[in-house]
Amino acid sequence: MNKINILQYQIALSLIPGIGCVNAKNLIAYIGSVEGIFQEKENNLKKVPGIGVITAKKIAQSDVLSRAEEEVKFIEKYQLQTYFYLDEDYPYRLKRCADAPLLLYSKGNVNLNKRQMVAVVGTRNATTYGQECCDSLINAMAERSGYCVVSGLAYGIDVITHKACLKYEIPTIGVLGHGLDRLYPSLHKSTAQKMLEDGGLLTDFISETKIDRQNFLRRNRIIAGLCDATIVVESAEKGGALVTADIADSYNRDVFAFPGRASDTYSRGCNQLIKQNKATLIENLQDLEYFMSWQPEVDKPRKIQRQLFVELSHEEELITDELKEGELFIDQLCQQCQLPMGKVSSILLDLEFKGMVMSLPGKMYKLC
Repeated sequence: MNKINILQYQIALSLIPGIGCVNAKNLIAYIGSVEGIFQEKENNLKKVPGIGVITAKKIAQSDVLSRAEEEVKFIEKYQLQTYFYLDEDYPYRLKRCADAPLLLYSKGNVNLNKRQMVAVVGTRNATTYGQECCDSLINAMAERSGYCVVSGLAYGIDVITHKACLKYEIPTIGVLGHGLDRLYPSLHKSTAQKMLEDGGLLTDFISETKIDRQNFLRRNRIIAGLCDATIVVESAEKGGALVTADIADSYNRDVFAFPGRASDTYSRGCNQLIKQNKATLIENLQDLEYFMSWQPEVDKPRKIQRQLFVELSHEEELITDELKEGELFIDQLCQQCQLPMGKVSSILLDLEFKGMVMSLPGKMYKLC
């Protein structure tokens, strides 16, 4: 059986309702192959640990191979990478997690087994303090080698982290709560596109998956499982970042948090993790490396944050001229420069790389 046919069966197994990754793995171990599951008699399926009468019937009567065939065509068309949990290149850290996805899909130049994998997560409502913590942490990584930073490409701390990685040339991976046929939020499309050069996008969802809140909570286990350490930068008393921290803790992975003032709403979650001994307090990369017993390897030259004698395009000059008057929201820039949101977002990201512009919470920007 060729590789494409095997992939079709692998995808089909992940699509059977009510199976789940744990039972799917039990099925493979018991039957001996993925394709054999679809050829096995219903009575034999019932004997597999965790598979009862109802589930065995679902497998025997499932009609998912045609949908899986469509997905194989989608994967070929867009040259996506797949990782089945028995493959050699499946992320070894994630494989140690009992509920690790059966199959992963990626786009870009992804290395899921870098020497030091770190998750950075936090609130969607990042403050200036949170942004500064992210920037300082990632900036320090620019002097090292071996780091890869994982986050969820969501609003707030997530996208701030990815942007900082792009700025300081650190490989970064965005874990999505949907398939690779779309991007949510769409405002982060230009950031995601740049991430493909050194890093990329990862998901366990097939194309045409509906945007659903539960899917984003489910993807948090991938963020936690991929990494040696999870860092919470900012979080309120409840939020997805705390869920990711709890999952990382359940995997016996190290959890860290940046502290904040007791009166700060978006530091309460971090302070709570530290107070309950669920996370170790850190203030910088040196703290992380000390607690992880990582020996820093300095073999990369320091990046110049602001380019000298920068040549700006006409549209870049329009935006920087407007920002000379003070801080502006992105929608204000769109209106005053008479440019579409997607264009302005892409230009602002390029200006950040050049050290000309800094993004602030609430989609506000200022000149550096």
